[in-house]
Amino acid sequence: MNKLILTALLCGIGLTGFSQSAPKPYGALPSARQLKWQETEMYCLIHFGPDTYTDKEWGDGDEDEAIVNPTRFSAMQIVGAAKAGGFKGVIVVAKHHDGFCLWPTKTTEHNISKSPYKNGKGDILREYREACDKLGMKMGVYCSPWDRNSALYGKPEYVTEVYRKQLQELYSNYGPLFEVWHDGANGGDGYYGGAKEKRTIDRSTYYGWDETWGIARKLQPNATIFGDVGPDVRWVGNERGMAGETCWATYTPHSPEAGKAPGNGFVLDKEGTEGHRDGKYWMPAECDVALRPGWFYHATQDEQVKSPATLLDLYYKSVGRGACLDLGLSPNRLGLLDDHDVTSLAEFGNIVKETFKINLAKGATITASNVRGKNKLKYGPANLVDNDRYTYWATDDNVTTPQLILNLHQPKTFNVVRLRENIKLGQRIDAVAIDAWVDGKWEEVATATSIGGNRLIRLKDDVTASKVRLRITAAAVSPALSDFGLFKEAALNN
Repeated sequence: MNKLILTALLCGIGLTGFSQSAPKPYGALPSARQLKWQETEMYCLIHFGPDTYTDKEWGDGDEDEAIVNPTRFSAMQIVGAAKAGGFKGVIVVAKHHDGFCLWPTKTTEHNISKSPYKNGKGDILREYREACDKLGMKMGVYCSPWDRNSALYGKPEYVTEVYRKQLQELYSNYGPLFEVWHDGANGGDGYYGGAKEKRTIDRSTYYGWDETWGIARKLQPNATIFGDVGPDVRWVGNERGMAGETCWATYTPHSPEAGKAPGNGFVLDKEGTEGHRDGKYWMPAECDVALRPGWFYHATQDEQVKSPATLLDLYYKSVGRGACLDLGLSPNRLGLLDDHDVTSLAEFGNIVKETFKINLAKGATITASNVRGKNKLKYGPANLVDNDRYTYWATDDNVTTPQLILNLHQPKTFNVVRLRENIKLGQRIDAVAIDAWVDGKWEEVATATSIGGNRLIRLKDDVTASKVRLRITAAAVSPALSDFGLFKEAALNN
């Protein structure tokens, strides 16, 4: 078999004689805001409010504002703990279903200015914004569309005079925002200004999502919009923090009206978990899961905080499958994260940092070939082991099952393989296999599907080898690979 040896790629040395045009993009493609979201990888969803003090998960809307009094609230401590965990941003639950707003809004009296916190002069959203700015963290917001406090809920005026105006306040005064978070929370029993009744709405039409999301597009154009069915980021279909072993970034929602925007539909749990190969929209998955059993703080759960080992497993099953991990944090009644939470986050962050600090493929000689015996490298240069998501290696258009061999020049021990596609050209690769050169022959050590923006293959056992081979076993069109890395997972503390 003829081979093309690509040497010194790590130094960015270009190839000669390869002036062909880049491969044509394939299928649905990510927007600039979706690319930035993909690079974020991990962020936290912070729940705090009346439920923290009533020991509930969903408040009824009749809670006295005076109970919300976090006497030691520290956005710096909370955001700092998230940063220590390796998370790059936080999404603040500005209003949950009980309708209590953590900022001094003009839309309702049920807000932080009516609590004793800072003698009615507090603004918890502002403190999060300042902490994120100081710590170099991204910030997003979630404002529940369901409001169990508002007397107007269920009427058109609630959407136009309360909910959308709350979004306008948040998007205008607390940016820049990297994500605005939505769900389909919609009706049921509530206080509703004293009515204390059940109200139902049509979740597909009541909130007028096209117009509602237009507020974000106008005021925060760089923010991705998360919802059950996008339009930018879809729900993964579970609250376990796990994407499917096969997880496509493309998706076609089930829409009651053909031709409408992607948000005007619904997601089936399994389909949200796996996505759709050749889906109509680029709509990658967000994996949400709480650090504790509940989303809000409950003292009885202090000993049930997810361990660093559990968080690491979730990392591989979310970020490692091309999704992003959204981890729920719940400050206590003082307005601080409990020590159990802080410790687990820090240890998890250290494991991830140490695991991916050294790419064992660095310094390797890369051999490109394909099973047909011809070398059809189409585009270069390639720097496949230096964490550049968009510099890539590709084959000619008609070569879909090529191989790459890393000659490490000496035996190295690894147990994690990282692969990435240049997703600016679409999700092109369907399946791969990893082989290691052991005892004078190739041995298959792993297989995987749906590479996309990031694929982490966690091997069952350590592998020691001087050569490692990637076989692309199926692809819709010519692959465009931007990363082929090898890592040794850091040890967990007992």
